[in-house]
Amino acid sequence: MADRRVGAKAGLSRELVFDAALDYLDRHGLPALSMRKLGAALGVEAMTLYNYVPNKDALLDGLVDRVMEIAFSGLPDPVSGDWVPWIREFAHKLRAALLAHPGVLPLAGTRPVNSPEALRTSERWLAAMRAAGVPLGRAMDVVNVIATFTIGHTLAEAGQTPGHEGSEPNLDERADELDPAEFPNLTEIIATRAGLDFDHRFTEAIDILLAGYAALDQ
Repeated sequence: MADRRVGAKAGLSRELVFDAALDYLDRHGLPALSMRKLGAALGVEAMTLYNYVPNKDALLDGLVDRVMEIAFSGLPDPVSGDWVPWIREFAHKLRAALLAHPGVLPLAGTRPVNSPEALRTSERWLAAMRAAGVPLGRAMDVVNVIATFTIGHTLAEAGQTPGHEGSEPNLDERADELDPAEFPNLTEIIATRAGLDFDHRFTEAIDILLAGYAALDQ
């Protein structure tokens, strides 16, 4: 059915608006984002965007929702009695979505995920986890802990300070300043890269967290 809202543009949709906003964040950073600039990037007036998102706060919340939608897309419901692989896959898909759109990381850690679309998604996975044998409170705890850890880990891995992108400290940049006699462990880490593999660290930490939760029911 054709979009009959006043000011709506043919071919434009809520999903396209948020995907364009994610792209804008990745290229320009959070402080630069505005309805006017986003409209310009889409080739429309800012007022046209209000047909798809009511205000900037809703835009910011929707960006987090959109990343969660990407993470949940294609994720099958957990198998009865074996929910751990499902949560593990969700964690890795969420990290991948955040790494693909690092500009949204400052929002992911501070904005609620409570749009109608996000609530429907939450209801679906809560129902699926309960069907897999996980008590309701435990299901909520597990997903929140895994999502919070994933966001925090990815923020440390790839996040940037809003308004000061590119100024983040880097241990490698201080390598020449470190005296091996005073900092033998840090200089060895820089030289050997021991403990600096983000993929390995994330995978191992998620497996440890999930093993701990799974052991509570044994």
